[in-house]
Amino acid sequence: MNIEAIDKAFVMGTYARNYTSFVKGVGSKLYSDDGSEFIDFASGIGVNSVGHGNEKLVEAICNQAKKIIHISNLQVIEPQAMLAKKIVELSGYDGKVFFANSGAEANEGAIKLARKYGKEANEHKKYKIITLANSFHGRTITTVKATGQHSFHDASFAPYPDGFKFVETIADIYEAIDDETVGVMLELIQGEGGVYAFDKDEIIALRAFLDEKKLLLIVDEVQTGIYRSGEFLASNFYGITPDIITMAKGLGGGVPIGAFMSRHKDILKAGDHGSTFAGNYLSSSAGLTTLEILSELYDTHKLQETIKYFDEELNELLKDFSDIFESTSGIGLMRGIKVKREYDVGAIVKACMKHQVIILKSGRNTARFLPSLTITKDEIDEGFSRVRIALNDL
Repeated sequence: MNIEAIDKAFVMGTYARNYTSFVKGVGSKLYSDDGSEFIDFASGIGVNSVGHGNEKLVEAICNQAKKIIHISNLQVIEPQAMLAKKIVELSGYDGKVFFANSGAEANEGAIKLARKYGKEANEHKKYKIITLANSFHGRTITTVKATGQHSFHDASFAPYPDGFKFVETIADIYEAIDDETVGVMLELIQGEGGVYAFDKDEIIALRAFLDEKKLLLIVDEVQTGIYRSGEFLASNFYGITPDIITMAKGLGGGVPIGAFMSRHKDILKAGDHGSTFAGNYLSSSAGLTTLEILSELYDTHKLQETIKYFDEELNELLKDFSDIFESTSGIGLMRGIKVKREYDVGAIVKACMKHQVIILKSGRNTARFLPSLTITKDEIDEGFSRVRIALNDL
């Protein structure tokens, strides 16, 4: 069977695919159909937070599938309620949760909540949301428009919804606010924008200013959330309390699920928002088990040890290949290494794939590392060994 030919014949060509066909995963290792072993430093773009084939997660999914996979959200769903409770407790914030199927859906819901807040909390409706250059918030028409990268605003898909304003820096936000601004939406670490982490003091000052002006702070934690930063949420790491937080990717350990949480708990009423599949028995059971695994990893300090070890290896790579790289970026296990102008980051990603280690590209010149949070030291060692061989081949 020629899977490449079938894919090209029947699947829309919206991805620049690599046609390695994986058939099995164990931990942070993937195995292709020809038996080759790859080290996975990408975890499905930050999704496989507990690695591949995690026994606890697999058992939870199988056990739930034997009972109930799905009912509608018109009935109460026990694991959904328990997952919402767990998210609120781990966040340390006082809020309520709405479940979605993806990060883009979570961001759409956050925008709807913000706009309704803007109507109900003010004498005249406020609806504009300020976002940042190099941000990424999703692929739907609205979240593409919220994304502060003009390359995503293809005229083919116009017209786009209005109500979004882009600025270059955090400092520019203050000048961009007008009488129709309801809030600011940002990633604390920009995943698609070069794995760039904003300054903590700058974010704390912004939070205080928005509180004073009664404007919302929406933090997109689709990639930074679920312990990716080393804390449950990057917001925890930055020491701030957002008004709305969105999350997805690592929440289900590979099962599609997204969510947004808000301290404005009762803005959305019955009928204001909904989803057929979101938070069903299967996805919320997977989410609960994923959080149990990761919270134990955090509480026993194993996650912090892994982050420290990965950081040391990444900095050694920077030191040993200073002719190729100029700096590292990011926080926790959301890391980047900036490539010098004379080198092509795409070629580096391809060279690594050739030598059986999977990394990602971020922005124009950053190689991105998003390993599973359960990755072992041996897997880290082997992965960086293969990256070094790939770099020496360039």
